Amino acid sequence: MSDIQKQVQATIDELVESGAETGVQVAVYRRGELMVDAVAGVADPATGRPVTSDTLIYSTSTGKGVTATVVHVLAERGVLDYDTPIVELWPEFGAHGKQAATVRHALTHATGVPGLPADTTPEDLCDWEKMCAAVADAKPWWEPGTKTGYHSQSFGYIIGEIVRRATGLPISQVLREEVAGPLGVADELFFGVPEAHLGRIARLEEKGDAPEMPVEMLQQIPFFRVVNGYTAAPMAALPDAAFGNRADVLGSDIPAGGTMSARAVARMYAALLGAVDGVRLVSPERLREVSAVAISGVDEVFGAPCERGLGYNVGLPSPYVPDSPTVFGMAGSGGTSAYADTATGITFALTKNRVTGGDFSTVEHVDKVVAKAIIGD
Repeated sequence: MSDIQKQVQATIDELVESGAETGVQVAVYRRGELMVDAVAGVADPATGRPVTSDTLIYSTSTGKGVTATVVHVLAERGVLDYDTPIVELWPEFGAHGKQAATVRHALTHATGVPGLPADTTPEDLCDWEKMCAAVADAKPWWEPGTKTGYHSQSFGYIIGEIVRRATGLPISQVLREEVAGPLGVADELFFGVPEAHLGRIARLEEKGDAPEMPVEMLQQIPFFRVVNGYTAAPMAALPDAAFGNRADVLGSDIPAGGTMSARAVARMYAALLGAVDGVRLVSPERLREVSAVAISGVDEVFGAPCERGLGYNVGLPSPYVPDSPTVFGMAGSGGTSAYADTATGITFALTKNRVTGGDFSTVEHVDKVVAKAIIGD
């Protein structure tokens, strides 16, 4: 066992023993080589089922990085182009003045459709045709391409339907055939999880009781405001532990999130940077394009500064990275994260089953251990 493996293992063992976490997976690649594959804790507190390296964990928006990667692999093969108007693939999307929106705008959260109908339920999210119809019929909150605002759930339907229209296949199948399969992780990287694998998924639990906020106060936060009947945060479908434990949600394609193991998503990012066992997902030229800042400014939904590449956050895949322009990736609201660093050749992923509502302290703690072990202070 390498020193870095021992250090990460000891760190996550301590997190579980202290009660800070329930179950954790950490994986690290460097220049195509797996350096860390560590697990600790239990996947299901009720049964004591342990977390293993192939345990599946629902990881909310960490899955958006997987969604974007599918698009880049298709672009690499000439199936689609970033500057193609979405209406060329999906004519209905052009309703209400959205006809100029492009695939690039979709990847950079710039189509102007950050929300879904305010009364959207988890059952609705499992209905692909219903959600795509709602997104297509939405009135844009801004002229496509002129601003960016986090498309928390709509991102998955917009990108997923672009992929479906371009290939004739659901995005889950394209993920399996074009990304996960070639990388040997077809059983560890999913949007909709097949029924046969549902028993492998970790049970999510909340860190604690979240304080309830009055509706009036919520409406003052941009993420919760309603525009033309659409909101970025449908209250009945917030991605809490209960949402992520639903069999219908886990079994459906909702590619604003994903269900995965840490080692599978870390391997995917490693194959974006370079070859992993002979498999490279994109060319060096495309890697430079997708990982560079494509749009920046104040996020119209969160009201905070942001820098985005093509489907990934740049420099800030989580709040714990203070200023890393060579880092690109995505974090999940439950406290998960996966990213790649083009400067060091490192890819990192941490998944866990205790939902910590935007608290990335575990990711920050483990990431610092990895950074110190590999590249020093």
